[in-house]
Amino acid sequence: MMDANRRRLLAVLQPVIEEIRDAPWDADLAAALNRRFPPDGDLFRAMEALCAEGIDAGWMGLAGEEVRKGARVIEPGPDSADFSVDVVQLIDFTGPHHRHPHGEVCAVMAAEESGRFDGNPRGWAVYPPGSAHWPAGTGGRVRILFFLPQGAIDYTEQTASLGSGATGGAPAS
Repeated sequence: MMDANRRRLLAVLQPVIEEIRDAPWDADLAAALNRRFPPDGDLFRAMEALCAEGIDAGWMGLAGEEVRKGARVIEPGPDSADFSVDVVQLIDFTGPHHRHPHGEVCAVMAAEESGRFDGNPRGWAVYPPGSAHWPAGTGGRVRILFFLPQGAIDYTEQTASLGSGATGGAPAS
C-alpha cells in the first residue's frame, strides 16, 4: 500500500502520466512536456517541492553517496499506469551506464541555472525505447524524477543500481 506522501506525489504527477502514457517517447514528447508543464509552471514547481521535501525528510528513501543517490519512489502499478517513478540526485557526477528497454521520461530539477542532466537544463528530457547513456549531472546538484514503463532499466554493470550509491560510476568531466 502506498503511503500518504507517495499518494500526494502521484496526484501531482497524474497530468504528466496522462500525457506520456500513449505518446511516442521521442523529442516531440519532450517539447510537448516543456510546453504543457514548463519548469516555471505550477505542476513542475509542485513536483520539485515534493522531491525536495521527500529527500530532506527522508520519505523518498534515497540511498547512496551524496554525489549520487537515488530510489524507486513509486512502483509500477495500476495507479501509475504501470510506470515506476524514481528519483536520483547527482552532484557533478556521472553514474553507471544503463539502457532503457522501453524509454525514460525525465524531469530535470537543477539547483543552479548552470545545472544540467546529460546537457539538458531544468525541464523535461525524453529517452526513446532502446536508448542508453552514462547519466551525467553537471553544474552542481541536479535532481531527476523519471518515469520508466514497467520499471524497466538495464544496468550494464552488475554492481550498479539506484541503491548502490557511487559504485560503478565515474566522476563527471
